[in-house]
Order: sequence, then structure tokens, then C-alpha cells
Amino acid sequence: MELKSLVEEIKKLSVVEVADLVKMLEEEFGVSAAAPVVAGAVAGAAPVAEEKTEFNIVLKEVGPNKIKVIQAIRAITGLGLGEAKALADNAPSTIKENVPAEEAKTFEAQFKEVGATVELK
Repeated sequence: MELKSLVEEIKKLSVVEVADLVKMLEEEFGVSAAAPVVAGAVAGAAPVAEEKTEFNIVLKEVGPNKIKVIQAIRAITGLGLGEAKALADNAPSTIKENVPAEEAKTFEAQFKEVGATVELK
């Protein structure tokens, strides 16, 4: 049997059937495979991405409360008034880099509270 035709036949199987096939192959050849990864790869699924632990906070839009947004930028970054205003005026702009996930979510909520749109990258 040609490998391409074998792959085409495997593509027709359900994920459960592929998992069973992997188990059978492991038992038959005495090897171990990471079944979820093999099943996902065979089924054409994207590999599972690592969960991000740090984010960059990017101000996309200031919104109607520019003064409150500038105050939020100052509180989060410790920047002076002029620097914070410059970040707000030049949106989209990166407010803070490599922020832990929980802290980033808190900052995102603070910006939303004052009407700004932010993105965590």
C-alpha cells in the first residue's frame, strides 16, 4: 500500500478511531506515542498552542474619556503626564510590555472601565 493512500484512508477515520489505531500500533510494535498529538495531526487539527503567560498591553482606541485614559496610563506605567498623553495621542500604542497574565487582565479591565479599547498581545 502506498503511503499517500494510507494517509487518505486515515483521514476518513473519526478521532476515536484514530486513537484506537494508535493504541493498536503501540501494542503491535511495542512503542509509545503521544496519542492526542498524533490524533490531532492525522485529523488535520492545529497543534495545541502553549498558553501565554505574559502579554503586551496595546491601546487601540482612547474613546470618549481621554483624560481618564491618560490617568490610567500614568497609574499603570508610572509615566509622567506628557509621556502618558503622548501614548494616548498616538494610539494604537504599546502601553506596557511583558505583563503577567493576571495583571494584564486587570489593566485591560481598568482601560475598559474608562472607555478605552485595548488589546493583549
